[in-house]
Formats: sequence, structure tokens, C-alpha cells
Amino acid sequence: MTEKINELLRCVEEFEPRTAAEVEEFRIRMTGKKGELNALMEEFRTVAPELKREVGQQLNRLKTAATERIAALRERMADAADGQSAPQEDLTRPGSADELGSRHPISLVKNQIVEVFARLGYTVADGPEIEDDWHVFSALNFPPEHPARDMQDTFFVEKNPDVLLRTHTSSIQVRTMERQKPPIRVICPGRVFRNEAISYRAHCIFHQIEGLYIDEGVSFADMKQSLLCFAKEIFGEQAAIRMRPSYFPFTEPSAEVDVSCNLCGGKGCAVCKGTGWLEIMGCGMVDPNVLKANGIDPEKYSGFAFGMGIERIAMLKYGVKDLRLYFENDVRFLHQFEEAL
Repeated sequence: MTEKINELLRCVEEFEPRTAAEVEEFRIRMTGKKGELNALMEEFRTVAPELKREVGQQLNRLKTAATERIAALRERMADAADGQSAPQEDLTRPGSADELGSRHPISLVKNQIVEVFARLGYTVADGPEIEDDWHVFSALNFPPEHPARDMQDTFFVEKNPDVLLRTHTSSIQVRTMERQKPPIRVICPGRVFRNEAISYRAHCIFHQIEGLYIDEGVSFADMKQSLLCFAKEIFGEQAAIRMRPSYFPFTEPSAEVDVSCNLCGGKGCAVCKGTGWLEIMGCGMVDPNVLKANGIDPEKYSGFAFGMGIERIAMLKYGVKDLRLYFENDVRFLHQFEEAL
């Protein structure tokens, strides 16, 4: 009986059918009701008790091998049949180029801003979007209960007053000052979050890019010249800037920066509300308290910081009047920026 089992095992392993019909015939012969396996099972009853264990294991191996081999042959024949029935490609047909997508306008503007400041010697820094109170507020001269904290409606994580979604990318500046000694010259792009109602001019998610320059002898004039260079690169050589006094807890003195309206050439239009100017960013000299809180000697070093909303720059650059368009992923809107790649 053992010889018969081994002979059938070799037959299973060597069987190579040409058609699905041959596979089915082989299945019936091996595992059908009147097949070889059932015949062996009947013969197994007459095996001596001391040999039943060994012969039973051999029968199980034969049954498993036959079942798996038949299943594999069926699958192979089915694949071959599908390949023959599938329509053949016309190799002489001219190829068609795949349609390319387009970069998001926010990415386009961010990359352009990064490129401008990279030429001025700035490197890109990054940091977490989920932050703690120290890096978002306290290290930036926001004392507890200070009214300046109310300037930004904050998303707190699980009602924990010390864990929040960052409201500005200034937190990256703090992390940079903690791990790097002056001179420091970085720009910090990223998403920020504020609890605001969504409308054509506001959103709870937007993108900022902030800059920080700290070294010996850095002056307000250095900042003004850097920002003028930036405005001319982004809005054209004819662009001019002006600075208006403002207030930020982390800079002193502070200023708002306006650029001449690129839509009307400074003559006044509906977009600039007849003034000829458009606000683009805030800036100022880094407050000595901020330097001191981050382990930098304010007697030796000075610096300036600036920050702008990328959506705001993109709106001015491309004439987009509804902020919500940047977040809806409407391909009709995005296709307009294909030429800007």
C-alpha cells in the first residue's frame, strides 16, 4: 500500500495538463467518489493496527498534495484563459501623454517666498503643530492673563490649558532659539489654527511663514531693506512698501507692512479700498524679554522678526477673493495654476 501511495504522489507532482478538461479528468480520477483516494481509504481498513499510524499519515500527505495541485492547476488554466480572451493592445496606436496635475497655489507661493529668503541667507526651520503654552505664548512675552492672549482664539487639546494647536509659527522661532546660538537666520512656514468662523475672508486653518534674524548689530533698517527686497521679488520691481506702527507682544518696536496695490498701481481700487496700499505682514525688532527668555544675551545681540499669511499673499498675487477656495480642492480652481509650475 505504501508503494501505491508513493506512486500516486509522483503522479500528482509530475502531472502537466494542457487543458482545463484534463485537469477535471485528473480530479475525478484522484479525488472522485470512485477515485484512487477513496479506493485507498477502503484498503486502509485492512492495514495492520501497528502500521495504521504511519500509513494514515502517508494517505493524508497524498490527499493534501492532490487537492493543492488540482487547485493550482485550475487557477493557472483560468489565468491563461483570461489572457487569451483579453483584448490585445494595438502597438501601432500613437501614445497619449498623461495629463499632469498642478501645484496648489499655497504651495506655489510658499515655495516662491522660501526661494526669495533663501537667496538672502535664510534656512527653513520646522516644528510641531501641536504645541505647549511655553512655545506658543510664554516664551514670546505673553504673561499669564495678559490681554494679548485674547488676540488669538485658540484650540486647546482635550481641555488641557497647556496643550494646544499652534496659533502662529512663532513657536518654531522659539524652538530654534533654544537649540541654536546666534547668528540665527531662519524662515518658518507651516499650518496654524485659530478658532474663527469660516468665511470668504477668514478660516480656522491657514498657513503662515515667519522669519527671524538675530546677530550682533541688527537694526530696523536691515529689516526694512529685507522686506522691501521681498516685496519687489514677489509683486514686481515697481512694488513699494510702507510701515505703520503697531503692537505685538514679542517685538518692540512693531509695525504693520503694506505693499503698493499691484492691481491698480497705487492709484486706488476696490481691492485696496481706494488707498493704493495692501497690508501683507507684521514685523518688528525682537523684544529683549524674548531673547532673555530663550537664553540669548540682549546686551550683545539684537534681531528682527516678521510674519505673513501665505493665503493673503496668494490672494494678492493671483487676485483670489475667497479664502475658502484654497481648501475645497476644486480641480477647476486648481487647473488655473498649471502654467505657474
